[in-house]
Amino acid sequence: MAETLSEEELAAQLPDGWERDGEEIVRAFEFDTYLGGAGFAAGAAGLAEEAWHHPEITIRWREVEVRLTTHDAGGITDADTTLAARLNDLFE
Repeated sequence: MAETLSEEELAAQLPDGWERDGEEIVRAFEFDTYLGGAGFAAGAAGLAEEAWHHPEITIRWREVEVRLTTHDAGGITDADTTLAARLNDLFE
């Protein structure tokens, strides 16, 4: 089982735009159109499946919110920060 990150490790590894919300990290990605967000969510789902690490994804009008946590570890792990960084790359 993966180990949760310490506060210091999380501070060092948390990608730009992400913030801690309890035992999750979260980011809202903004888009010019609804379909732009839906396309991003589809790409995010592909990355998540590839990593076998599945976030909570909420699609709203011109915004996609992603929440990451490692349920079996009970908090935030390297898997979360790694996928968050990959999602940032997808967004750019």
